[in-house]
Amino acid sequence: MLPPRFSSAKAAGRLTAQTTVNSMVSKELLDILVCPERRTPLSAADEGLLAAVNRAIAEGRLKNRGGDKVERTIEEGLVRDDRAVLYPVIDGIPIMLIDEAIPLDQVESGA
Repeated sequence: MLPPRFSSAKAAGRLTAQTTVNSMVSKELLDILVCPERRTPLSAADEGLLAAVNRAIAEGRLKNRGGDKVERTIEEGLVRDDRAVLYPVIDGIPIMLIDEAIPLDQVESGA
């Protein structure tokens, strides 16, 4: 627990999902990031895709490449250029591990 003078994460200088609203991966970072599996470009996931992914999460039917059930809502993600997989961005940090990628063939497109 933080001392009283640092009672909020923001006051303590830490960022959490609650204190970062709509954090976006910078254009500069997006320009250099590539899919770790195919070395192809990535783009920011649009709202329609994120909504479809989050519906699948809520229904309990989404698994990542590693076979683990995805349980955390995804506020931001990076999509491979063939739109086959999404790499989640958690607290502003792109999770660029192949086993954490979410195959999008499990998601009914809402876009």
